[in-house]
Amino acid sequence: MFVLDSHCDTPSQLLRLRNPALDNSHSHVDFPKLERGEVDAAFWALYVPASLSADAGMGYAYELLRCVHDALEKNKDKASLALSPADAYANKEKGLFSVFLALENGAPIGKSLDKLHDFYDAGIRYMTLCHSSDNQICDSCASDVKTWHGLSPFGKEVVAEMNRMGMIVDVSHISDDSFYDVLECSPVPVVASHSCCRSLAAHPRNLTDGMIRALAECGGVVQINFFPLFLDSGFADVMKISGIEERGEAVERRFIDCPSDDGARKEWYAVLDELEALERPSYRRIVDHIDHVVALAGIDHVGLGSDFDGIAVTPRGMEDVSCFPRIFEEMRRRGYSEDDIRKVAGANFMRVFSDVRTFSSRFSGEVR
Repeated sequence: MFVLDSHCDTPSQLLRLRNPALDNSHSHVDFPKLERGEVDAAFWALYVPASLSADAGMGYAYELLRCVHDALEKNKDKASLALSPADAYANKEKGLFSVFLALENGAPIGKSLDKLHDFYDAGIRYMTLCHSSDNQICDSCASDVKTWHGLSPFGKEVVAEMNRMGMIVDVSHISDDSFYDVLECSPVPVVASHSCCRSLAAHPRNLTDGMIRALAECGGVVQINFFPLFLDSGFADVMKISGIEERGEAVERRFIDCPSDDGARKEWYAVLDELEALERPSYRRIVDHIDHVVALAGIDHVGLGSDFDGIAVTPRGMEDVSCFPRIFEEMRRRGYSEDDIRKVAGANFMRVFSDVRTFSSRFSGEVR
């Protein structure tokens, strides 16, 4: 079985001076935990805050990329960059963890397809079109007043060019109108790299039943996010009662601004401990969302996109990536077959990855 996590924000933690070779406290992802969790590959997302300008975002993304390459250079015996499914399968045979690269937020490309090409050439294999605000490509699910009411004219060019290049289109974070525009524009499957089901947790980041069906009809996959707020609506009330969210954001900002400050780090770790002490939904809620997608669209259209290292709190029993096997154990308990589990573990996403590359080969004569 090939196990893939389609979204984690580990590059941001590398920038905050995490050593991935160590079994770090308060860490969702590091190489010892990945080994214990029997995870074969993950997309490490270069997350670019929506607050940055296009030029500043470009510089920030490349700084994250530098951190990833530095980590891989120092851990050649543990991990290697992968640019294709074939690379990842070959790495597994060698006993190496595969790092795929993603760009979370297309804002850094501004209105330049050349910059999109530059990111592909740098190893980016999917791009999340936007994040927490509208950009030149499309509207965000988080914006109250929409700029484009879907994809912008340039955004339609971006989707077409990503199809041509062989870069997967990621619809997580985008508005509902943008989502449907993407499906209309893209002749190849797209992914929601880290999203949940709105029927089970009423949050605009999640997908409606209609969106899930439409994504599946186009051959795509929904990769279930592990953030408790997206898994269970009740957790929003728990967070509100605790009063920790606003205070925690200020503490995290101080840590991000100066990650070498031991005091700032300890203060942030104390917030993480406080969050973990809250009443959190169980990891079994992840499987509830898998069940929901399967009921709507079938077993071929769901997978796992944890959002580890990008979320401050996890479900109970899924504290870090070493806990991944519990999901598969719960699926077995609910009657899923080993083939079903193989698909959810990674095969569904890798099928889409291969389909996107095959489509691209029609333009270049060979898969890039």
